[in-house]
Amino acid sequence: MTRRIIPLIMCGGAGTRLWPASREVHPKQFLPLFGTHSTFQDTLMRVSDAALFERPVVITNNTYRFMVLEQLAQIGREADVLLEPMRRDSGPAIAAGAAFAQSRDKDAIVLALAADHVVRDTAAFLAACREGLAAAEAGHIVTFGVKPERAATEYGYINPGAVISGQVRAVEKFVEKPDPVKAAEYVKAGYLWNSGNFMFRAAVLSDEYGKVDAASVQAVTDAVAKAGTDLGFVKLDEASFGSAKSISIDYAVMEKTARAAVVPVSCGWSDVGSWHAVWELSDKDGQGNAARGMAVFEDSRNCNVTTDRALVALEGVDDLVVVATQDAVLVSRQKDANGLKRLVATLKTVAPQVTEDHIRVHRPWGSYQSVDNGERHQVKRIIVKPGGRLSLQKHHHRSEHWIVVRGTAQVTVNDVVKTVHENESIYIPIGAVHRLENPGKIQLELIEVQTGSYFGEDDIIRIEDDYQRK
Repeated sequence: MTRRIIPLIMCGGAGTRLWPASREVHPKQFLPLFGTHSTFQDTLMRVSDAALFERPVVITNNTYRFMVLEQLAQIGREADVLLEPMRRDSGPAIAAGAAFAQSRDKDAIVLALAADHVVRDTAAFLAACREGLAAAEAGHIVTFGVKPERAATEYGYINPGAVISGQVRAVEKFVEKPDPVKAAEYVKAGYLWNSGNFMFRAAVLSDEYGKVDAASVQAVTDAVAKAGTDLGFVKLDEASFGSAKSISIDYAVMEKTARAAVVPVSCGWSDVGSWHAVWELSDKDGQGNAARGMAVFEDSRNCNVTTDRALVALEGVDDLVVVATQDAVLVSRQKDANGLKRLVATLKTVAPQVTEDHIRVHRPWGSYQSVDNGERHQVKRIIVKPGGRLSLQKHHHRSEHWIVVRGTAQVTVNDVVKTVHENESIYIPIGAVHRLENPGKIQLELIEVQTGSYFGEDDIIRIEDDYQRK
């Protein structure tokens, strides 16, 4: 009987290459860039065939843990969720996932996948997994080499060597991202794009990693062995994990091991590393324009518009990216991904908030969004999911007035518990111990008017919290 594969979904990155849609607290893997599902959800659904795959493992961090759970629930999936105490790049993340997989099955076969990649041909992807499975069982660390569609300079390349079995080839060498001339030479010579996804026996990955950095492998193994649990999450031990060297799996293992193998595949793969990549993957009109949201094009060609709410109208321009969110607008040249990287670096020094947070801030119980603010007031729109509730809390510097616009709220103020319906309101004095919850079956929406001298989140004094936040 063929052994089933444990998918390991790497979901802890904070990409800003798709700013302003993607930000530190809500990165691109959670965004519905191509339809109703995020790339994280699409990745999970791609490995849902129970005949081939085991229950997945997701490795993420404390900031994203409730988004992971919410997006799992939206598609009816379950997973073991590991929490990294800090980022250590893909090397320690994959090593920790391998160690955890071994704790479930000492002979585990692991498929490590990035959560933010797109695969348009799932059947071809699954065929490549089946092709590589025997090689992984035989002790090879298998990567997936994408057959180039063009001479790309944004990807690393793999030079395939001798045939191992079927379509599986040994890896002759890995090469870094090339200039245009080199990229054309690589494509002509039959090189493959390095997709950064891998399949391996967990024990083999640990052994090969340990040959070059035994201390880091021991650190992540200890982090798994000493892990605790919190609300169903597996929390890797902080002291142990923190002692692992921060390094990518390519540098740590793949470029050094003699066990590397590659499966060539054409599956419509992209790492969605730029707005130009989003444009390439999007439906377009007869002039090459792509739009997500309300957009009008006049005498414009090869433009890409993404907008949350405002209508974007382009006239007489070519090859532009326009991304409009509620608090930021990006206008950029289509193909200058490095320019956006430089821009975000500048923004982190002059306006760091717009690289970190959206106006709409996600919380485990729902979300809130600032609507208006002044010297002595702030107005927010709050959404609480069915069954969700905020912490029991108080404030030293502000009072609050809640007006329910949809659903039903159960509100605790000191020792009084009251039900508040649509078009009703309740007042929370400064210093009052209070809690808001949604006992209903539909989303609770309310408008919160804060009045006082200070509105920072650090004026939330939590007394009890379902989500064990500080």
